[in-house]
Amino acid sequence: MNLKKTVISLFTGGGGLDLGFEAAGFEVKLAVDTMPESIDTLKLNFPNLAVLGPNDAGDVTQLEGKDLLKAAKLKVGECDVMIGGPPCQPFSMAAAQRFWKSDEKFKRKGFECEDKGQLVFHYARLIKEVRPKVFLIENVPGILSIDGGSGISVVYEMLEKEGYTISKPFVVDAKSYGVPQSRKRAFVVGTLNEKVVNKPEPTHALNPDLLHLPYATVAQALYGMSNKLPNSETREHKADSIMRYKTLKFGEREQLGRVDRLDPLKPSKTVIAGGSNGGGRSHLHPYEARTMSVRECARLQTFPDDYKFLGKNGRQFTQVGNAVPPLLAEVMARQISKDVFGKVVKGDLQFAVKIFDAEEANKFLKAKSILEHKQLVYNDIKKSDDVKVLKRSRSADVEL
Repeated sequence: MNLKKTVISLFTGGGGLDLGFEAAGFEVKLAVDTMPESIDTLKLNFPNLAVLGPNDAGDVTQLEGKDLLKAAKLKVGECDVMIGGPPCQPFSMAAAQRFWKSDEKFKRKGFECEDKGQLVFHYARLIKEVRPKVFLIENVPGILSIDGGSGISVVYEMLEKEGYTISKPFVVDAKSYGVPQSRKRAFVVGTLNEKVVNKPEPTHALNPDLLHLPYATVAQALYGMSNKLPNSETREHKADSIMRYKTLKFGEREQLGRVDRLDPLKPSKTVIAGGSNGGGRSHLHPYEARTMSVRECARLQTFPDDYKFLGKNGRQFTQVGNAVPPLLAEVMARQISKDVFGKVVKGDLQFAVKIFDAEEANKFLKAKSILEHKQLVYNDIKKSDDVKVLKRSRSADVEL
């Protein structure tokens, strides 16, 4: 009997890692998070998954390995993979740069951050107690360099003493694997069977060749989107904000609101989560002077359209922005499957962006904005641009 390899997921958030691992043939047995909205999202989208949330002692600082194993219905050593991305804000340059660097509250504190910087050590403790055959830590690249790398070295030492072989940590950019977004992330992987997990070979590049496809673009990600999809609500901006946004060129930042207009023919800038207490934030639509909806951001993160995020709008953005893109997670899961368990997962990647000609997708996106949201179109877009491509798409049953 060919049983699926089992996974325990910590710091699960919106479920991006979990989606990717399940697409690669793994079975997630347990998800753990402390944000109530994330728990609701997970229960909705994974109805058969055991979930520990804030009402179920889902705080990793309080949990013990035996609690995880009981909830997952596993014994010590039976879990095949433990996955998780401890909150990245203490290690993130992006988080620090969004605020005044002199503000003590927003300094890049790394492992010294009392409420979040220590969570990676609790993660290591739970790995010791559960003894999964493989563990994966995902985070921003800063986790490898903050404090001169001394903090993460402590984690290595803790787990090496428990018999884990730590693969050479690596940093990947999600756009190099087909995600329509520039998003650099670090991965640390350890195994109990002395196997080494290698960095996946990139499949996409700026200059495509026989081995690499071109980067997936914003226009390709947003192609054919229906306004009726869940989480498609857009924010109503003040008139003066819209006027400021309309003056931006592709890729430019509006300094007052600290938002960027995306270039439709390039991968998106990193999808962000926004602050933990305020409203969620997103980039500006390429052709409409407004911030992107949660669903549009989810497309840039490669979440499927039927995956619904619950909670207030700001917390939906948090779930999407903090997630590992399911496509990148699927790539990582396939690499672990091959390098550790000797099983090559064949077939197309489940969360790959559908291949459309980038220029045609861009024409479609522009025409749709002109036709349906003319009042929001940027100043540099000609209102008389041809919209025949949109009408052709509609006649070809592209859902709008």
